[in-house]
Amino acid sequence: MRFGPIAVADAEGAILAHSTVVGDRKLRKAHRLTAEDIRDLGAAGVREVIAASLASDDIDENEAAARIAAALRHSGIEVKPAATGRVNLHAVDAGLFTVDKELIDSINHVDPAVTIATVAAFASVTAGQMVATVKIIPYAVPEAVVDWIVSIAGGHEIFAVHPYRPWSVGVIQTVLPSIKPSVLDKTLRVTEARLARSGSRVSEERRTPHEAGPVAEAIAELARDNDMVLVFGASAICDPEDVIPAAIRESGGTVYRTGMPVDPGNLFVLGERGGRPVLGAPGCARSPKENGFDWVLDRLMAGVPVNADDIAGMGVGGLLMEIPTRPQPREPAKPARRAKVHVVLLAAGRSSRMGGPNKLLAGFGGKPLVRLVTERLLASRADGVVVVTGHQAERVREALRGQNVRFADNPDFASGLAGSLKAGVRALPVDAEAAMIVLGDMPGLTSADFDALITAFARSSGQAIVRATHAGKRGNPVILPRSVFPAIEALEGDVGARHLVETGGTEIVDLELGEGASIDVDTPDALALAGGIAAG
Repeated sequence: MRFGPIAVADAEGAILAHSTVVGDRKLRKAHRLTAEDIRDLGAAGVREVIAASLASDDIDENEAAARIAAALRHSGIEVKPAATGRVNLHAVDAGLFTVDKELIDSINHVDPAVTIATVAAFASVTAGQMVATVKIIPYAVPEAVVDWIVSIAGGHEIFAVHPYRPWSVGVIQTVLPSIKPSVLDKTLRVTEARLARSGSRVSEERRTPHEAGPVAEAIAELARDNDMVLVFGASAICDPEDVIPAAIRESGGTVYRTGMPVDPGNLFVLGERGGRPVLGAPGCARSPKENGFDWVLDRLMAGVPVNADDIAGMGVGGLLMEIPTRPQPREPAKPARRAKVHVVLLAAGRSSRMGGPNKLLAGFGGKPLVRLVTERLLASRADGVVVVTGHQAERVREALRGQNVRFADNPDFASGLAGSLKAGVRALPVDAEAAMIVLGDMPGLTSADFDALITAFARSSGQAIVRATHAGKRGNPVILPRSVFPAIEALEGDVGARHLVETGGTEIVDLELGEGASIDVDTPDALALAGGIAAG
């Protein structure tokens, strides 16, 4: 193939390199020039075009891509038609992608004009997802290059998508006095979500003392009735003879490996009992974030065997993202930088669900609720507090008399949260790095809780959203970095910070604060339960 300037008189059959307008016609890039095109170009005074002129032994880009794709041996993959020199290959079902890297490398070394790219080996893919693409770079390639690649590709399977199959899974969680039931409940929810991608389910859960005997008994029982057993220890595995590996052996099973070169995920146990995998889960598997446990679980769910050598080979690429809530980070935490976080305290609502009284003026220990929350905020490390008022604004201001706060009025408070959020953020000083959005009716939050959120923000990228949670469920408050302030201006009606958290695409750090993150006093019953006395 010859590429470059070609006299129009000699360009019939050549492939146009750039779009060209001829009169009222547009000849698009990659258009093969016809005799009519040549006449029109000449009539328009065009004497030369940039084009590719194919030799007799050249193969058009689409034909070349299609022939190479047809020669690739694969399974679980659909091949799409060639277009613009490219053939895309998509997963038929959700599953695990495997690939012969050496074979891909061999093909990509033949000629830079021909490329094959794939997703990473052992990637979890969804049905319909593109997993590989064959791309021809120029408009054509010599037939000898295509033939050479076809001969290389025809040997054995180059890649595959192994479809997930649903497994029934038994879960064991060991218990110590130091572990809260809420942690166990969250672990079960996270595990169910993790299994959902393969259509698998938790069929049975057992909670046992953190002792080898009871755990062994539970393993033996669950392995008889399930395809797999997962064991979560109340205490991290610290030795090959620790409770979980010891229990697998005591149950009549085999331990193949304790520990893996993936972090998070180091403290993992691979075993089996009666032909059923028994996995000792690392502590990080209580989090939904990717860790080494996922790598093993996905392979097994897709019917791809995993042995001790496979795990030993996971070290390259095995250093994953750090988990912000990890109890013992792999490196000591750097001292938290001083982050300028200001508070927006939302105190403009009508308390409509209270049926009359303003909940913010309800008495808690002899003082109005809004004052109680404000005092705790002022005792925290927050750089300042802006109180947004609206409904009964003068009464709220009176309740906060003498407090070192700034006020921002929202005359449109009846329209919903968005107006109050905007008013509060607009009132922040120009050097505020973030806004902690706090509801005025949350008596369960302490100054220490607010400090914990500020510290988490300081230790993040400074661009993360930090969200309080309770038992794994979202709660309040939430810290919004300055980068999302422009998005607040686009909010309307009764749409608040939650919308920004769920749709903004910003990094999110969840911080477990306990019950205080979910207690508010929207109703008379909730007020009484929290220990408040309705105001007149």
